[in-house]
Amino acid sequence: MSPADTGFILICAALVMLMTPGLALFYAGMTRSKNVLGTLMQSFIALAVVTVVWIVWGYSLAFGSDIFMLIGGFDFLGLRNVGMEPNPDLAGNIPHLAFMIFQCMFAIITPALISGAFAERMRFKGFLVFTILWSTFVYSPLCHWVWGGGWMGAMGALDFAGGAVVHMSSGSAALAACLFLGPRKGYGTRSFIPHNLPMTITGAALLWFGWFGFNAGSALAADGLAAHAFVTTHIATAAAVLGWLVVETRHAGKPTTLGAVSGAIAGLVAITPAAGFVGPIGALIIGFVGGMACYGTVLLKKAFGYDDSLDVVGIHGAGGVWGALATGLFARLSVNPGGANGLFFGNFSQFWIQLISVVATCVFAFALTWILLKITDRLVGLRVSPEEEEQGLDISQHSETGYQW
Repeated sequence: MSPADTGFILICAALVMLMTPGLALFYAGMTRSKNVLGTLMQSFIALAVVTVVWIVWGYSLAFGSDIFMLIGGFDFLGLRNVGMEPNPDLAGNIPHLAFMIFQCMFAIITPALISGAFAERMRFKGFLVFTILWSTFVYSPLCHWVWGGGWMGAMGALDFAGGAVVHMSSGSAALAACLFLGPRKGYGTRSFIPHNLPMTITGAALLWFGWFGFNAGSALAADGLAAHAFVTTHIATAAAVLGWLVVETRHAGKPTTLGAVSGAIAGLVAITPAAGFVGPIGALIIGFVGGMACYGTVLLKKAFGYDDSLDVVGIHGAGGVWGALATGLFARLSVNPGGANGLFFGNFSQFWIQLISVVATCVFAFALTWILLKITDRLVGLRVSPEEEEQGLDISQHSETGYQW
């Protein structure tokens, strides 16, 4: 066991934990002031709810002994057999508990990401039930498929830090959720202006900061690959800011601060599956194209008429898909001997594998999310009433106000 690697992973776990409160600020600033606390709460409560799900059964379903390459067994229920010694099958240089808590932070932020799609219109009780069900039946199986010994990892799909597990899954779920719930009251006729963009920028800065733990920590060691993932993460994010602003300026006439931070998140998403497999120039291209592609995808919600409140589909869905496919283009064995060469380095089959993983992830996450939404709606109800929506989630769901004027 390596003390240096252990300390590094614990720090990275703390950085990833900070991303969820950062996400809360990022989302809450884009809502109307009457929904600021309701939006913050949906991310903050995920820290508590998903942690309990993860330690009781979620971690075991994700990383327990493989069952038909689809789901983990019951080896680790209630963290049984998860102790201070390393598990050589998962992470041989760090305590099993350190690996578990690092993965826990990924499980927490993923359902919180989905909440941006249905911001300003879901009941808090419905959100709690949906989060428990989604973490159990969507996140844990997908995590097992990719990282826990399941079929997708065995097929050779490359996902360094969660392009499929975190971003494509949450983006696909977000599309299902905003279609299932329908648009906000007044969508298309009212102006939904962000009430506090400085809050959103602060949240984006925390996400960018925490993402170094997200991606570099996925090397599971304080080594050269972690340094490489740190650098490619930063390069892609910077390039994506510029990519987004280029097309935004040409399309809308002016660059915006909201566009800059949205581009940053798009770049972070796009590089996530590729961070430990591609070189610096590959990261630059992935980020720049990702910023432009996500801006274009965000515009589709107007064309198709769905209300993705905070652009989860356009950024996490599209960015995750592009990042996974781009990994199949730019991956290099010279960067990571544990990976593979991509199409641009002579290996067409890797691109094909990435494409299969994209389709499987999106179809599975969308279909299961739709089913879980219907179950949750039957159990406790999902959508607030028109009167509660007009009043705002802060008052109607929590009997509080974010601001005293």
